[in-house]
Amino acid sequence: MSLKIRCILVVVVGVVLGLTVSVGSGVLANRNDAGPLDHGRRTISELELLADVIDHVRREYVDVVDEELLVASAIRGVISELDKHSRYLDPSEYEEIQISAAGNYAGVGLDITVDEGKVTVIAPIDGTPAQRAGILPGDVVVSVDDVPIAQGNIDDAVSRMRGAPGTEVTVRVHREGEQEPLRFALTRSTIQVQTVRGRYLGDGIGYLKITGFSDTTASDLTRVAGALEAEADTDGVLSGLVVDLRNNPGGVLDAAVAVADAFLDDGLIVRGSGRAGDARFERHAKSGDELESIDVVVLVNAGSASASEIVAGALKAHDRAEVVGERTYGKASVQTVMPLADGRAIKLTTSRYYTASGRSINGTGIEPDVVVSAENPRALFGSPGVQISPTDDNQLQTALGVLRHAPLSLSRVR
Repeated sequence: MSLKIRCILVVVVGVVLGLTVSVGSGVLANRNDAGPLDHGRRTISELELLADVIDHVRREYVDVVDEELLVASAIRGVISELDKHSRYLDPSEYEEIQISAAGNYAGVGLDITVDEGKVTVIAPIDGTPAQRAGILPGDVVVSVDDVPIAQGNIDDAVSRMRGAPGTEVTVRVHREGEQEPLRFALTRSTIQVQTVRGRYLGDGIGYLKITGFSDTTASDLTRVAGALEAEADTDGVLSGLVVDLRNNPGGVLDAAVAVADAFLDDGLIVRGSGRAGDARFERHAKSGDELESIDVVVLVNAGSASASEIVAGALKAHDRAEVVGERTYGKASVQTVMPLADGRAIKLTTSRYYTASGRSINGTGIEPDVVVSAENPRALFGSPGVQISPTDDNQLQTALGVLRHAPLSLSRVR
């Protein structure tokens, strides 16, 4: 049996038994009490069987199999069988998780997706090299530093556009109506991912779009809400807010707690239940509602998940906001990222959470107080790259109607 496979066996034994294991620079903390000794011996025997299988494949399979890929596939298989949210993360995937949580990275500032097999710009982030250079929503990335981007290979495009601040990168895009690709010479910089955007809609009402929850989301919320209050001062006072969580997949738990806390003076926000000590928790609002005396409506849909549901559930349970839109996704679990050796990690489900009302929404989601389906789900106001007026978004118009015309405690539209 090779040394690498033996090392992986040691790591997996540690994960299963809850032992503290160090392999290279990776450490798995002691998260669980070790079971009885005979149970541990049986587990080790079963894992030795797994290692033997891997070793047979490595030495005797008809084609040569990359050992690193083989071991990674074995770990990926073990973790993915637990539930659909637990994952093994290779170095690039782990890096993306860290970037998402931190809320910043070094690059050019393009939000991209795969559309009909093409790497397409959703929108450039405001104030970034890509935005200043004139790259537009809908542009198709065809090459980075003269290296063609294969059809739909978004990971390659992202990795090539990333780099140290101050370094140069050339991006070529195809733009509708142009005969030849357009060339943009960009200087990479530190990009602050904007998870909160705002717009003053008039009549004392502001709009907040939260696209995800990172370490910077709570401070971004305070900054953007302050700007809306200042703008509202020109014709009165900010009396109402629409908080748009549609298509927000979640993110950092503590960020969601901080956002909910900004609207609450006291009370339970979320409770977690798990086997490990730190997987059992309660988070409560602290006194000092930053946005007191402002009526709130929360917009949700089936793409609102996890941390979004914590916020919507807390504001709904405490009668702080009316929830408008469609039933949410229904993800009531918490994943913990645990670093391993060589820049790898596992993302493991460690808790199930319960909303402030004491119920689990797993698989059922949150039913809005005001149910209204989107007339055009692909064109929601506030979504990156979507250029429409607030009047063209029927869910937003319903939310505004709730704020302007009905007492929140009485409004029920079905």
